[in-house]
Amino acid sequence: MNKRTCQKISPNLALIAVFILTGCMVGPDYKRPAVDVPQTWRFEDKEAKDVVNTPWWEQFNDPVLNDLILIALQENKDVKIAAARVEQFLGQYGTTRAFLFPQIGAGASAGRQRLSQSTGPVPYERDPSINTSFDNFDIFVNVNWEIDLWGKIRRATEAARANLLSTEEARRAVILTLVTSVASSYVNLRDLDKQLEVTKQTAKSYKESYDLFSLRFKYGTVSQTEVSQTRAQYEQAASNIPFFEKAIAQQENALSVLLGRNPGPIPRGKTIDELMFPAVPAGLPSDLLLNRPDIRQAEENLVAANANIGVAKAQYYPTLSLTGLFGFASMDLSNLFKGPAKMWSYAAPVTAPIFTAGAIEGQVRSAEAVQQQALLRYQQVIQTAFREVDDSLVDHRRTREQLAALARELEALREYVRLSRLRYDNGYTSYLEVLYSETLLYNAELTNTQVQGTLFQALVNLYKAMGGGWVVEAENKVAKGQ
Repeated sequence: MNKRTCQKISPNLALIAVFILTGCMVGPDYKRPAVDVPQTWRFEDKEAKDVVNTPWWEQFNDPVLNDLILIALQENKDVKIAAARVEQFLGQYGTTRAFLFPQIGAGASAGRQRLSQSTGPVPYERDPSINTSFDNFDIFVNVNWEIDLWGKIRRATEAARANLLSTEEARRAVILTLVTSVASSYVNLRDLDKQLEVTKQTAKSYKESYDLFSLRFKYGTVSQTEVSQTRAQYEQAASNIPFFEKAIAQQENALSVLLGRNPGPIPRGKTIDELMFPAVPAGLPSDLLLNRPDIRQAEENLVAANANIGVAKAQYYPTLSLTGLFGFASMDLSNLFKGPAKMWSYAAPVTAPIFTAGAIEGQVRSAEAVQQQALLRYQQVIQTAFREVDDSLVDHRRTREQLAALARELEALREYVRLSRLRYDNGYTSYLEVLYSETLLYNAELTNTQVQGTLFQALVNLYKAMGGGWVVEAENKVAKGQ
């Protein structure tokens, strides 16, 4: 029944309305807004698989990473805060919904009091036989029930339920972010480990060259310039070692916090070269509306804001309540439950606003403005989701191409280093060419490792952007203690 029908109800039908108007609610009913959904993604991967609902991190094939993610799901403080927030809104939903039903209470009291002998029409002090001290006992049950004629309580319950579902989706969004953050941090850690390893090996090789040239200079076979060149090359590589060690320690500390621990070392599993690339997840743009927790959270916020408009508009209409009281009262405890001590009352008070100086109108306008904000936020979250997926697909495609090109560059640079050393040993060039070729190779090895890590990150970001049932899988692993 719509608002106009509700307004036509005559006062004579008030009692009937208590029973038959349960479907009468003012305010707009929620309808999902139309969304402009692209038909396809910019890049369609022919090797994409339907793995969006599986625990994708297990595809890395690293048991250590699996253990770290499980620890994070069990111990991370953000997850625990989100779970506690769900409990908070569950309580608020129960409180709001309770007002749909009669509120029944009981009370009892026992006391003694003394009246003044100097007050009243006939002061008690003139008649000493009057006892001004007496006992008082009472026990009662009271009932109060606001009849939800216009759906105010039902709209408030609808909003509370939507807020509860919103916090549940927010909790899932925290889990989504946590799992992807742990995976990304672990990949970045193994990336830094590989760069440190390459740097140490390179510095060791440069140190051997420097020692060799120092010995040759001692016997007069090379110049001081060549010795200085090899030394500078060695010191440059050596200076990168503490840089990577610092970055590794900071990455371990960040990962420790994600695990709900104090900063400290992180166990290692497979190297970045041994990690397996997860499969590219398949999915249509329309799937995001169901798979992304943040989109579902934004929609529930819109549902709540929409329902609150009805709560505000219901204040324009009269409020009908049923109240009742039944109990016993007596000055003598032995007579408390006898017939003369019985007392009762019932009433059906009706209140209605007449003049509020625009207070209700202001609340309605405020609720409608909040609903518009929630609608725009919902549309914005959807657009952001489409962009994130598209960005991740582009990142994955182009980074894979970049990594293939870097592999070819490394092959060419290794050959360049071999030939430049051969030319130097045969006196066809200076050692400066050798230094240059080795520096290019070292930088290319670092870049190759970084891009390798970037490709892993792109896949992790793609699973994060897609959302999916894997969030529920993560929840189940925590519940089962797997």
